[in-house]
Amino acid sequence: MKGIPNLTTALNVPLLKLEQVCLNKQHEIEHWFRSKWHKNTPPFYGSVDLRNSGYKLTPVDMNLFPGGFNNINPEFTSLAVQAINSLMERYCPNTKKILLIPENHTRNQAYLKNVYTLNFILEQAGIETVIGSLSPEITEPTVIDVMDGVVMTYYPIKRENNRIKTIDGFDPCTILLNNDLSSGKPTILENLEQSLLPPLHAGWYMRKKTNFFTEYDKVCEEFAQLVDIDPWQINAYFDIATGLDFSSSTGLEELAKKIDVIIDKIKLKYIEHNITETPYVVVKANNGTYGMGIMTIKSGDEILSINRKSRNKMAVVKDGQVVSDVIIQEGVHTFEKIEDSFAEPVIYMMDYSVIGGFYRIHPEKQDNENLNSTGAKFIPLSFACKCLPDDKNIDERCCPPNRFYTYSVIARLALLASSVELETYK
Repeated sequence: MKGIPNLTTALNVPLLKLEQVCLNKQHEIEHWFRSKWHKNTPPFYGSVDLRNSGYKLTPVDMNLFPGGFNNINPEFTSLAVQAINSLMERYCPNTKKILLIPENHTRNQAYLKNVYTLNFILEQAGIETVIGSLSPEITEPTVIDVMDGVVMTYYPIKRENNRIKTIDGFDPCTILLNNDLSSGKPTILENLEQSLLPPLHAGWYMRKKTNFFTEYDKVCEEFAQLVDIDPWQINAYFDIATGLDFSSSTGLEELAKKIDVIIDKIKLKYIEHNITETPYVVVKANNGTYGMGIMTIKSGDEILSINRKSRNKMAVVKDGQVVSDVIIQEGVHTFEKIEDSFAEPVIYMMDYSVIGGFYRIHPEKQDNENLNSTGAKFIPLSFACKCLPDDKNIDERCCPPNRFYTYSVIARLALLASSVELETYK
């Protein structure tokens, strides 16, 4: 089976209960999603980090400005192209030109490969694409080295009335952000007559992880009733702690109390489901990405005793943003392994379609640790045969039960929650 990672667990054990439920209920699930997308507008794109413990599979983060397109199996570029064409036909049918605005940093080679790949996908969809920059360092067309002689040109942008153009006159129909706006809302992009995707209020200056998971809670409750499962199997407990200052230890006592409350709730669920692992929580900044501002904690006392170095790592995240509130999230052990390293799937979507993803692995991390950290590796995943199963005329020798369909289901639940979340910021 070309392109399918040789998982130590997922491909070599019988179908898990949740996988089997999703496969058996495929028709009901797909009908349910169709009805939801009639009422809700999905974000332009998104990526969701999943954790699979065997007894539960749940999102632990949702990014609306995904990097990492370069880590997706290139065989699935056609899925992304198809999704873009479908979206443009519905919402921006006259789009011929797109201005792609990435993050400001131009020295991160992995991120530059992501921009190059995203640009390639847009071009393959028949859209003329130019890269514009918000960086004050880009004052003229600047050639950026991507890899092995491959280059991109970043153009400064300017505003004329209510339109954004490049300094050399490229006038796009639509502006696509691949910049998560952690440092704030750029005034130059406000109140434009051009379409802006995703909208400004999707940026991390506005979004909160706890807002997303509040909406995900509601989606899970409804979906769990549809397929008759315990919603905890696809969801993680969480709470919020505010008014924190990690550098001075302000607010840590209240944070410790909330950690213990969630730990106690997890223990009860572990007893109910006969789980013998040690419960833990993940404390992370309530906004932002790149795996910054994250720690794994097993008790409230542990947070009270963290050293200054750990507090400083939690105090400030991307673009120098000070952390004053955090999400306390139930930790989910990962039981999946590749190359003897623990792994977690990251699923990518455009519009309401799954277009691929990859496994994030880390050879130095354990099953209860954050894998999104320095030293992580990425292995493209592909969905066995097709993303949706077909129970008719399948030759099990060439097309075994689709192990990855359940990933696509949970990822789309997260996407649905994000579509509702974005409406709340308007």
